[in-house]
This record gives sequence, structure tokens and C-alpha cells, in this order.
Amino acid sequence: MARSKKTPLELGKRERQVFETVMELSEASVNEVLEKLEDPPSYSAVRATLNFLVEKNWLKSRQVGPKYLYRSAAGKEKTRRSAAERLLSTFFGGSASEAVAALLDVSSGKLSDEELQDMAAMIQRAREEKQS
Repeated sequence: MARSKKTPLELGKRERQVFETVMELSEASVNEVLEKLEDPPSYSAVRATLNFLVEKNWLKSRQVGPKYLYRSAAGKEKTRRSAAERLLSTFFGGSASEAVAALLDVSSGKLSDEELQDMAAMIQRAREEKQS
């Protein structure tokens, strides 16, 4: 039986931390990932995790001089969309409104007027796209 490709939610804790760090930096070396990690493992462990993520097609690497730089294999937007889809189906039964309600509940009182206006504009665009 063929195994399906893991999503960011299915990576191990350290793999996810390393992957998310690379995503945050857009492109990073082993040392740059080490600097960002809380309670980091050894250099060798981070390098091995990065190479594992390359082997599993989560990351791509390129050599620049003596070091390697790592970046997302799928691109930031595609990776975010995939993670959001998985989150929606896993925790909210595919319901976008339940996910938004949970986010608003967690963020209550913390959202700026600008963020609320941005969300309202996104909802309006979704309505318009549905009608066309």
C-alpha cells in the first residue's frame, strides 16, 4: 500500500519546527535555522532534518559556496494552502465558518480595525466570486 505524502500537520515536532523556520526565512542555511530554533539540537541534527525534508520533497536545496541553502519545494503560498486545507478537514469538518469562528474566538480583542476591514473585504470578494 502506497503511503500518502505527509502534510505539515503530520510531520514530527522537530521536523515541523525546522520546516516552519525555513518557511519563515524563505531560504536558510543550517546555521540560520539553528539561530531561530528555541532549545536547538546539534548542528548535525538540524542538517540531518533538513536533508530528510529534502529527501521527502518538502524542501529544495542549493549549494552556495561551501554551504547549502534550503527553501520550500512547493512555494510558500501552496504550502500554506495545503496546510489550511488539511487543518480545515481535520479539525473543522471542512467548515470554513467554524474555522473562522475559532480564530475570532482566540483573537477576540486582539484584532485591529485594519485587520477586521481586511477580513470583511475578503468575505465580500468571496461573495462576488461565488456570484460570477
